[in-house]
Order: sequence, then structure tokens, then C-alpha cells
Amino acid sequence: MIEAECDCGAVRLEMIRPPVKVNDCPCSWCQRLGALWAYYPRDEVRVLADPGATEVYQRAAQRIEFHRCKVCGLTSHWVGVVPSVTWMGVNSRLMPQEIRAQVEVVQED
Repeated sequence: MIEAECDCGAVRLEMIRPPVKVNDCPCSWCQRLGALWAYYPRDEVRVLADPGATEVYQRAAQRIEFHRCKVCGLTSHWVGVVPSVTWMGVNSRLMPQEIRAQVEVVQED
């Protein structure tokens, strides 16, 4: 089990496997965040957080919403809000360093 956790621990995500690669998305939003996205089918990620633990920002023509911890402010993940977006992104910077060190970093839009 792989875990990603915000700084204060209020938002945690569990994945059954490490990412194959992580994306350094070149869009202006992701570059400002400094996130490295690991993509998973939604059913492979468990979000472990109390209801209301995250704040949401919708972007990409209202197709995805970014979640960040209300306490420490770190962006943890994004999810699609339309049926055509079946994957989600987990901020791999919240995973242990030894996991990130083993995966390829790509830059895809």
C-alpha cells in the first residue's frame, strides 16, 4: 500500500501500487503548485479525510476539481467532475521520497 499525506495529516490517500511515472504538467496552474501528478483510476485510490477536510478549486473548464487541505493548504489531488474524466491525479510530492525516486518524471500536457 502506498500512502500520500499532506503536511498536517488531515488528508491522506492510499493507493494499491506505486505510480508508473509522474507528470510534471507544464500548465500554468500545475507549475505554480509544483505538483508532480501520479495518475490512477478512481477505484484504485482511497481518500482518507473527514468530510469537509479539503477546499476545492475547479479549473479546466469546470472538468476537474483540485483539492487542498483546509489546515495546512497543501494540494493533495484532483478528480474529474464530468463522466468522461475517469482518472484522478495524486500529488506524488506527498508520497515518501523513496517512492518518487523510483519513478520516471515526464512532462505531458
